[in-house]
Amino acid sequence: MTADAVRPPLPPFTEESALAKVQAAEDAWNSRDPERVALAYTEDSVWRNRDRFLSGRAEIRAFLADKWRRELDYRLRKELWAYTGNRISVRFEYEWHDTAGQWWRSHGNEQWEFDPDGLMRRREASINDVPIAASERRLVGWVGAASGRDERDEGRAGRGRRGEGEGEGEGGGEGEAGAA
Repeated sequence: MTADAVRPPLPPFTEESALAKVQAAEDAWNSRDPERVALAYTEDSVWRNRDRFLSGRAEIRAFLADKWRRELDYRLRKELWAYTGNRISVRFEYEWHDTAGQWWRSHGNEQWEFDPDGLMRRREASINDVPIAASERRLVGWVGAASGRDERDEGRAGRGRRGEGEGEGEGGGEGEAGAA
């Protein structure tokens, strides 16, 4: 593979490299740039997203473009759940509103499998949506840890970043790993 097709960190994952992969995914998805996100997947990547089955970067790119046309002001948080070898599991939460102005909070879990070059070759996502009032939003101002700004609401007391501790808290959205 060419150097631009390698997406560090590479498997096998350690706790540190799995956390970095999750953060890269969160940052990329929050960019809402379908091209940026799609480049983190193999050309023949296979996805299950809710009840949709996708195959390949072109389908992924089209899916994401459509998603972000419908899911306005999208903000996502991901949290490492588990990792082993070339696999990472995350839980996530994201918020968005539709064209009618209804806000939603989407909760889910993803399982990711990577090729040796750190590109995701498989993604399985289970997601549930809950309607919320704008006043119930938790991810207002959230732009991710990599930016140096952490404006999350105070509702996460007792839980550190990426599973450092126990308790209730938010996750983050539909995964892409390693696009940084």
